[in-house]
Amino acid sequence: MLESNAPGAPGDFDFMVGQWSVQHRRLKDILNGGDEWIEFKGESSTLHTLGGFGNVEDNHLHFPEGSVRAKAIRSFNASTGLWSIWWLDGRNPGMLDTPVVGAFTDGIGRFYADEEYHGQAIKVCFIWDATNPEQPTWAQAFSKDGGEHWETNWEMTFTRIQ
Repeated sequence: MLESNAPGAPGDFDFMVGQWSVQHRRLKDILNGGDEWIEFKGESSTLHTLGGFGNVEDNHLHFPEGSVRAKAIRSFNASTGLWSIWWLDGRNPGMLDTPVVGAFTDGIGRFYADEEYHGQAIKVCFIWDATNPEQPTWAQAFSKDGGEHWETNWEMTFTRIQ
């Protein structure tokens, strides 16, 4: 049997290991000044990988237009102390999104990337809040002005399934 966590493995995402019910809230019109949100449910399951220097989150999202499967793949670089997070969406299974990269401080993780959204260069930010590990939250925000202003466009609240 493989050891789940190797010596020196970070514990930053240990709070996510297990089964979750997820409440999603997503902005309908992103980067256009919209304020209408769409709410939907989902499920999530996270496992350690890479001896605890990574994890994989399996997601089932129940969008109003239909259910989608997706994965978050996370790995920790012990040399830099930074995490990289990739998103693999079942609607586009041949492509991983550009990884967001960052770290946790006091239970809050901030991860950033330069990306493109509908042909426009943007900055992406993921914010993980693990200050309540029994009900962590995640948010995604985009900036089209180099990070001066951010628009949160997706929020998730996780509730552990016992």
